[in-house]
Amino acid sequence: MKVGVIGAGRIGGNAARLLAAAGHEVMLSFSRDEAKLARTAEQIGARAGAPGEAAEFGEVIVFSVPWPVIGEALAQAGSLRGKIVIDTTNQFAAGGIGPVPAGTTAAQFNQARMPGARLVKALNTLTASFQAESAGRTGPDRVVMFLCGDHEDAKTIVAGLIDDAGFAPVDLGGLAGAAPMEAPRRPGAVYGEEYHLPAARAFVASLKRGS
Repeated sequence: MKVGVIGAGRIGGNAARLLAAAGHEVMLSFSRDEAKLARTAEQIGARAGAPGEAAEFGEVIVFSVPWPVIGEALAQAGSLRGKIVIDTTNQFAAGGIGPVPAGTTAAQFNQARMPGARLVKALNTLTASFQAESAGRTGPDRVVMFLCGDHEDAKTIVAGLIDDAGFAPVDLGGLAGAAPMEAPRRPGAVYGEEYHLPAARAFVASLKRGS
């Protein structure tokens, strides 16, 4: 599968490396240091380009930029209509959590900024260093990567990519229910927590029960 990565920092760069190693075609983009971007792409067997090129190239887009520059990245990417977008962002801004309208999850807020895209929230609950270290574990030690989204076909594809990257995908439902995946770390949320399949399934069941 062709994967365009917009934001080749820690999370995006790690996802690019894991997916390229799994045999996917990857294009990296959106970096303050174009020479470093080109070196990283060469090292992992990918290619480098501008955000608009990555958006056009990818069947799936890994969108992985700091919260304050989302607008800039989207402007450079252009339309993402029809694309599956894996949103790895977390709503951190200067002074704390960035502004998201009351009653709206950050995932819903970003979906509204990407009209026509099929957004799937994933790869955001664990640090880049932990993802790099834990990818590829097997059996009961395999680490869960939660996802949520409003398009079942998109979630199926993203779940396959998560598995290819070395994690166990677990679906939390729609974007309206993304809050447990979103910052900050707190009781009753999966953000910042390591899960394995039995506990992850129990957590999803508790959400469905409303407990």
